[in-house]
Amino acid sequence: MNIQQAMTSYERWMRSRITVIESDLRSKHEQMKSGLFYFFRGTFFRWAQLWPELCPDLNRAPKVIGVGDLHVNSFGTWRDAEGRMAWGVDDFDDSYPLPYTSDLVRLTASLKIVNDLGDLNTRLKIGCDIILEAYQSTLKAGGCPIVLAEREATMDHLGVESIDPPEDFWKKLNSRPTVRHDIPPDAKRALEGTLPDDTLDYRIVLRKAGMGSLGQQRFVAIAEWNGGCIAREAKEMIPSSCAWLDNHGGNRNPYYEQAIANAVRAHDPFQKTIGRWIIRRLSPDSNPVEIACLPKKRDEKVLLHAMGAEAANVHLGSKGRVKGILKDLHNRKSNWLRSASKAMAQAIEKDWKDYKQS
Repeated sequence: MNIQQAMTSYERWMRSRITVIESDLRSKHEQMKSGLFYFFRGTFFRWAQLWPELCPDLNRAPKVIGVGDLHVNSFGTWRDAEGRMAWGVDDFDDSYPLPYTSDLVRLTASLKIVNDLGDLNTRLKIGCDIILEAYQSTLKAGGCPIVLAEREATMDHLGVESIDPPEDFWKKLNSRPTVRHDIPPDAKRALEGTLPDDTLDYRIVLRKAGMGSLGQQRFVAIAEWNGGCIAREAKEMIPSSCAWLDNHGGNRNPYYEQAIANAVRAHDPFQKTIGRWIIRRLSPDSNPVEIACLPKKRDEKVLLHAMGAEAANVHLGSKGRVKGILKDLHNRKSNWLRSASKAMAQAIEKDWKDYKQS
């Protein structure tokens, strides 16, 4: 099927699984038409569809519980149980059993796209080499959790200074109107269960965020506690786009919790699933890190190395797969990642051009 047919089929399937916010979905379409990278981020279902056709050999590689929709904007910060700021993949909505190669190719295909847009300046060949070396070395080491406070000498080069808490974070969140009706009871219970005190007065607002997840319901509970604001978000879960492709039933993603729980990382104690809801703490220093917003003065090689290492940290959650992955990597030609990245990026760009005309 072409991109228009795939989009129609996927969104029909999505509506059969969750309550879709149609105004947010229209906004998503507007953004996707405005830029290739927006389109790339909003159409993982199409990637899943094209991948076996364009990369049949890579599709036979050893499988892991992968991120799925992995790209250069899939990373962010959070506070772990010790209050340390950690960095890594912060979006597991499309986690699914996938060849380990899919995550790596999608990450480097996104690198090609943002390079072409001028948001990064590392040649694709160099970027692929850095990501692949970091991935392999981290697999061999058994993982490398990325805690920013522990690695100041090198992690400052990531552009960490750009992760200063936004001054208007709470102002913007508190300015949203209170929702008094149509709050799903299970969402309300999930939010209440994650607040530090069950006697807290709180109010619930709606939130629109993300790109691939635009259209999903998001409810945020805001309260005053111990002298400051706190917030918890409940986002309605949808199965991975791969479930649409594989025609699997259900209305949840059973791999989301598995992916975050088993990854080698300094875990976010507030990120979890409760029923059909994905729960996380919202705060000024728990944020996705947008590539386009990083300062011009940064070490992109360090940044890409960290991305490759973090992909390995996630894949290490699939126990007993390291030996098979390393053997598979050893047997591949040196340019396999760059070639596949180019092929997939070109196919997505063709789809985008066709989609803009629809």
